[in-house]
This record gives sequence, C-alpha cells and structure tokens, in this order.
Amino acid sequence: MMKNDIADADFETTGYSYTLSLIAGKYKPIILYCLMEYEPVRFNEMQRYLKKVADKTLSQNLKELEADDLIIRNVYPQIPPKVEYSLTERGHSLVKVLDKLCDWGNENRK
Repeated sequence: MMKNDIADADFETTGYSYTLSLIAGKYKPIILYCLMEYEPVRFNEMQRYLKKVADKTLSQNLKELEADDLIIRNVYPQIPPKVEYSLTERGHSLVKVLDKLCDWGNENRK
C-alpha cells in the first residue's frame, strides 16, 4: 500500500471536511440526532431537548441546517403558529453516520 504525501494534501477538498462543515458545531449534531429519533419536532420541544440553548442560537442552527438541505421547516397556518422540523431525504442519509457515532459511544462509554 502506497502512503500519500501530506505535502500534496488539501484537507478542505475531502469528503470528511465537507461533512464536518455541514454538521459542525455544538448543537447541529444534537439537532440532527433529535430529529432522527423523534421527528417531527416543534421548536419548543427542540429547545427543551437541548436544555440551555438560547432562542437565537437554536434558530440560527436550524436555519443553517435548512439552508444545507438537511432539515425541512413546515409551517402550519394557524393561531398560534405551529412550526415543525423534520429531516429531508438528504438529512436521512446522514442517519447511518449518526448511528455509527452512537454505536461507538455506547461501545466506548465507561
């Protein structure tokens, strides 16, 4: 097996880098995990699940995940307004990755 030369490497062009750019941060992986387990989830339910997250922070993370086509925001025209979040097909394709992270954590937790 031939070893690659790090001098020629560019981490930013790797699939690993791209995946991390989509799910990086304190809350994004947790949001995705929550939706994987409980979708659809309303904003306030998500906030309770995440515990001490500010409205603005949660809203920003949800908007970024939506812009990256990992989640969908469904707004129901009623009073009071009802908004639910769920995974898109692309978001569901990340479930295998999140499951592997869960498996590793369960196997290595002390």
